[in-house]
This record gives sequence, structure tokens and C-alpha cells, in this order.
Amino acid sequence: MSINQSGWRPTSPEANTGGVSASVTGNKALMLEEALIFEIGDAKTTGVDFGEGDVAHDMLGTLTRKAPIGLPGLSEPETVRHYTRLSRQNYGIDLGFFPLGSCTMKHNPRLNEKMARLPGFADVHPLQPVDTVQGALEVIHQLAHWLVTLTGMTSVAMSPKAGAHGELCGVLAIRAALEAKGEGHRKIILVPESAHGTNPATAAFAGYSVEDIPATAEGRVDTAALKARLGPDVAGVMITNPNTCGLFERDMREISDAVHAAGGYVYCDGANFNAIVGRVRPGDLGIDAMHINLHKTFSTPHGGGGPGSGPVVFSAALTPYAPLPFVEKQGDTFVLVEEETAGEHHAGSFGRMVAFHGQMGMFTRALTYILSHGADGLRQVSEDAVLNANYILRSLDDTLDAPFGPSGPCMHEALFSDSGLAAGFSTIDIAKGLIDEGFHPMTMYFPLVVHGAMLVEPTETESKAALDQFIAALRSVAERAKAGDPSLKTAPHFAPRARLDETLAARKPVLVWKEPAPLAEAAE
Repeated sequence: MSINQSGWRPTSPEANTGGVSASVTGNKALMLEEALIFEIGDAKTTGVDFGEGDVAHDMLGTLTRKAPIGLPGLSEPETVRHYTRLSRQNYGIDLGFFPLGSCTMKHNPRLNEKMARLPGFADVHPLQPVDTVQGALEVIHQLAHWLVTLTGMTSVAMSPKAGAHGELCGVLAIRAALEAKGEGHRKIILVPESAHGTNPATAAFAGYSVEDIPATAEGRVDTAALKARLGPDVAGVMITNPNTCGLFERDMREISDAVHAAGGYVYCDGANFNAIVGRVRPGDLGIDAMHINLHKTFSTPHGGGGPGSGPVVFSAALTPYAPLPFVEKQGDTFVLVEEETAGEHHAGSFGRMVAFHGQMGMFTRALTYILSHGADGLRQVSEDAVLNANYILRSLDDTLDAPFGPSGPCMHEALFSDSGLAAGFSTIDIAKGLIDEGFHPMTMYFPLVVHGAMLVEPTETESKAALDQFIAALRSVAERAKAGDPSLKTAPHFAPRARLDETLAARKPVLVWKEPAPLAEAAE
């Protein structure tokens, strides 16, 4: 096999095995097999010996344990080795490329972490007196300023904790604005097929009925269909731009003008802001509210259920209805405004989103990222993210079906389908084959408008060499799927665990370990 331009030489699966099918221990070189902690030790032994001490009484009252805890007793080396071995089976951005589309899993600069760990930020408490947290409040105030500047909006709510939480914040502000105008009868939210899946769920949670707007053959909103559905019962539209097909909605201004003319509001899902930051201001497109995933666009830790942060920027029309609190500079002092004031901003606020003020660690990381990049750096971030995605799209569109490839360049994520694979092969086989190649799979089966979707987002932090290696791996796996390679149906072969029945695992998860029956008893 020839060496590609990056100098990386692909190898076949057989080349790594030397004909050996398995090891006695189950270990694969330095990737060590690891049993459950209950299988390593047992509850009848302990790594430390304690005397039976005489305890006349304790202070736990009814909380005193009345039965053994049931945890295995391990020595310190056994315990440390167990969790270290498990940690080596995790895949993370510090190990390799994360091609997950729609999630923007990019490198998190260590500078951000260093700033977030400063005691004045890491150790603050939301109930401290305001005069003791002036630095923290200034960080929130500065970040809010730059978020408003970058989006071309009027104000921002910093308290929402993540994307879907930000969506709810925006929809509640729309509802408050409509009720203030005596138009609470508007109960329909229009959601295009190319929007993020949380959009319709958020609208329904806020008490609205959701109606779909179809996509065109090129993967964008059917503007004519949207305009035809507008009317006195429509509260607004929730639109993702760039959308989940990896495309920019070129008719966004026209859509916004039509919705406003019909008396509604425009909510934009800003999860894909990473593709346009420094290049496009949503406020110039007629957006009324948009959340920004700080944990995507501004490179704070993402995944694992948190932490996240989803500030929402508002137009002048919705600013009076935004949630509390917000930070305001009064003279030389930063204060938290926690009550609406007649005649001032937030006069018609719908209330609070959370008990306190948002995610301080995320604010510190995001501001550090913005200040260290500067205006030109942020612009380059979006340009490089889009360039990398198009490099992947054009490098693979001769091997994988790119349903919207003819529509022109994509934005920051490339979309493929499973069309053209051999009979019986699908996206799941491609994903499992990639695991053997050392890559976390891309986003699968999303967006729903594409059958067998594979959504790849390289982000701007990946080098050409890393992308070349991924492209070579994905091309190899795709060609095996097109040729009907039966070994792909049982991949992965080199992972710590073989292919799982994921449907059964999701529906009937085994969450409690039970000690197996003794062999003699099992034999009977």
C-alpha cells in the first residue's frame, strides 16, 4: 500500500495480529483487560486490617449502617490499577480526532483551564456579598459584552446552563412578549426538518404545538412552504443555522422578515455558531433570540453530561422580556440586577431560569478563549472549521454518497449517507469498522432527513495530517462495506469489547452486579 501525502501508511487488520487470535490473559499488548471491581476482590476481605473497636454509641442515629456495605476489599495498588486501566479504555479529545457532527468536539486550550482554576473563580460562592466577587462579576459582564458584539444583538441572558436550556429561555421570552401584546392565542411554533431535534421538544415543553416545515431537495428550508403556513396562530419559528445538513440557510433574512410581518418571532439554534463566528452576525439576519453553546463555540469541556453553558442573546424586541438576573456596571461597581425595573431593561421579564447566575467556570474559559484569539483569531476559527469540513467532503464524495454535495460547499460539518453500500450493510457497520481503525465514530443516523446519515465535524483544531489519516480509514472501511466484507459485520475486533446489542443494552440495561452462583450449584 502506498504512503499518502501525510506520510501515514494504512495497514490491513491482518497485519497487526501475526496470526495470533487471542492471548491467555485477554490482554492486547499494553491494552490490559480489566474485570469488574466486584470480580477482582470480594466483600469478605479488605485491603486494610482494623480491630473490632468498642463503640458504645455513635452520632449517626438511624443512619447507622445495619448490614455490610457489599463492596469488595482491594489493596491500594489493586484499586489504583483498576481505575487507571479503565481510564485507558476511554476515548477523548486528548487521544485523537473526534468526528462527531453537531457536537463540535474540539481541543480545549490548557490556558482556559488554568484561568478557570484560579481561586478567585474556582472557589467563589453564589451567595457571597457582591463586593467580594467583583472580579467574577466583571468576567460575566465582559463576556456578555463580547457575546452581544459578536452576534450583533442587543442583550444577553447568561444564566441558561446549556443548549436546550437556552432554547427554553428564548421560547419563554417569545411567549412573554406575545402575552404582553395580548397575543397569547398564538400557539404554533414552526420547526424546519433541518433543525436540531431539541427544537420541537423545547417548543412542546413550553406549551406550543409544533408543525414541521419541509426541506428542499438541496437540504435547506422550503421558504415558500414556511411563508404559506404563517398566520395569526403562529408564535414563531425555531430554525437552526447553519442547519443540521451542514448548510447555511441563505434565505435567513427573507424568512425573518416574513415571520416578523406575520407577527411572530424568530428563534435561531446557535449550536453551530462555530461555523460563522466572526463572519456572520445573527442580529443582521433578523434573529430575535439565539442560544450560544459556550461548550462548543468557545472551546470549554463538552460531553459526559456537562458542564455546559448556553447564554441567549436577544434582539431589542425581546430584551424587555429576558430572564433575570444580569450583571450591570453602576459607576465603578458591578452589581447583580435581580428584579425587573419599570422603564428599564427587562421590565417585562418572565422570571428566572435557575437559582443563581450561570456556570462561572464556563464563563471564565469562554472569555479566556475570546481574548486570547482576538477578532482575527475568531474569524480564522470559523474559516478553518469550514475548510476542514469541505476537505473531508470532497476527499470522500467519490467513495461515500454525499446527498447535498451538489448543493455546493458545506459549512463546518460534512454529511454522508449509507447509499451504495452492499446489501445488508449500513451506517452502523461503517461506525464499528472505524473503531478498529482507532477512531471514535461520527454522528450516526442524524439528521433524520437523510437515510443512514453520517455527520462528520472535523473542527478547526485538526491538522491536515490528522484529517488525511481519518479520510484514509473511513475510505478503507467504506470500500469494505461496498464490497460486502463479512468481517465488517462483526467489527470491532480490536476493541476491549466486541459489538454489543445496543438496543437491548438501552432497553434492558444491567445496572446491578450479582454474584454468580457457585459452580457446583450452577451444574445442578
